Amino acid sequence: MRILRTDEARFAGLPDYPFAPHFLDAEPGLRMHYVDEGPRHASPVLMLHGEPSWSYLYRHMIPLVADAGHRVLAPDLIGFGKSDKPASVEDYSYGRHLAWLANWLEGLNLTNITLVCQNWGSLLGLRLAAEHPQRFARIIVGNGMLPTGDTRVPAVFSIWKAFATHSPWFPVGRIVQLGTERTLSKAELTAYEAPFPAADFKAGARAFPKLVPIEPGTPDSLANRAAWQVLEKWKKPFITCFSSGDPITRGGDRYMQRRIPGAHGQPHITLRGGHFLQEDSPEDFARIIIDALRSEMAA
Repeated sequence: MRILRTDEARFAGLPDYPFAPHFLDAEPGLRMHYVDEGPRHASPVLMLHGEPSWSYLYRHMIPLVADAGHRVLAPDLIGFGKSDKPASVEDYSYGRHLAWLANWLEGLNLTNITLVCQNWGSLLGLRLAAEHPQRFARIIVGNGMLPTGDTRVPAVFSIWKAFATHSPWFPVGRIVQLGTERTLSKAELTAYEAPFPAADFKAGARAFPKLVPIEPGTPDSLANRAAWQVLEKWKKPFITCFSSGDPITRGGDRYMQRRIPGAHGQPHITLRGGHFLQEDSPEDFARIIIDALRSEMAA
């Protein structure tokens, strides 16, 4: 496996991203980067990004949650951000991403985790929580789902999958902008492009759409169905925080609210924005997290 590493100079001076870098090997020779802010003794809030973003997506939320007294960890998935990047699309699989994240969790020995996840952060995070339930205290999902391939995918996803697989042009900044209602600044667009100085650095981003289980009976379809069997018995707090303008995940919040016991009676909310609600409504999204943790502390 040929491993690429983005030069740190590409991340110099990014707007609103002052966080010190931290690194841990997800497997020997494969380095995962993560943000780690707030008091180390506090229970961790794990913010998982998706496609084709990185921890920069959470830059407006991290200080708000950390300043409220919580430890916030935001890793860059392998292939993204400041993490190492295997150079071939074939180097990536759903199972490998899960193993890399599980190794990272175990390396830091994180417990009593509040999971905050969106997009592929949900596909990975919900599986991770179902497979390691003893490490997680609550789940907050924004614009995400755990698909099993048993329901039809939206047409917009099929178009996106074909584009990611076949297009010679893969403009990460513009892709993020398409999923965001507010207009990103030139510096913000540059920040989303920063991890990817050349085409072969984008293998992980190109791989993700093909890894979504869209048909029943595939290995990850079966594994996700098994994870749902755990989630259907999940009685810890489960909160949905979707946005009003996401054509891909629309309706997934109500589906999970009906199916997951821990969702009953929780303060579910719909926020203004597109697919990347961390860009459109970061303060409101952070408030949901802070309020959920405050209710635990009051109890």
